[in-house]
Amino acid sequence: MDRPSRTGSPLFPDPFQDLVDLFRRLPGIGTKTATRLAFHLLQSPDSERQDLATSLSSMKERLRPCADCRNIVAAPPPEDSSPPLCSICLDPARDSTILIVVEDIQTLYSIEKSGEFRGRYHVLEGRLSPLEGVDPAMLRVRELLRRLENPEVREVVLATSPTTEGEATALYLSRLVKPLGIRVSRIAFGIPVGLELEYVDEVTLMRAVEGRHPF
Repeated sequence: MDRPSRTGSPLFPDPFQDLVDLFRRLPGIGTKTATRLAFHLLQSPDSERQDLATSLSSMKERLRPCADCRNIVAAPPPEDSSPPLCSICLDPARDSTILIVVEDIQTLYSIEKSGEFRGRYHVLEGRLSPLEGVDPAMLRVRELLRRLENPEVREVVLATSPTTEGEATALYLSRLVKPLGIRVSRIAFGIPVGLELEYVDEVTLMRAVEGRHPF
């Protein structure tokens, strides 16, 4: 195993430090949190550690991408040869006329938790980034255009992030979708509630002014 750079205490034995270093590879986990998690597992019952190890080792085998939107779904039994579909795509109550395009599954779940969107999703699995070598062929753009052949779809909502790469991705997609006669919209970016305007960055302020509405 390639060992990441060590930042922990030299007092820790290697097996413990290895676990801390593995936790540090996870997004949003610093050295203190990684050490706390490692101590928690060390002091946990064997059954809890075994359950965690089993879940991690079998995760890829037990999950599949949704055949339509690429959300995650439990793997079907071996005898079931039908394409796996997630609960959102199977829900007949969802509005099939609206498709919201997101960069990743995490964004899908963030929007879903808000409870405000009742349409369907399309996960690009990334965003355009020439500097990182990510071009349209590496995203699920062709699959999106194939889904837009469905005459039911009347609107595509572009929910890529408000970064340079996210904006470039949204612009690229809008140029592909608009000629199809489908309405293209972009999610609004505003100011968080409770934040003083003097602390808001210029890009967010610009977006808030552009997205103003009658009061």
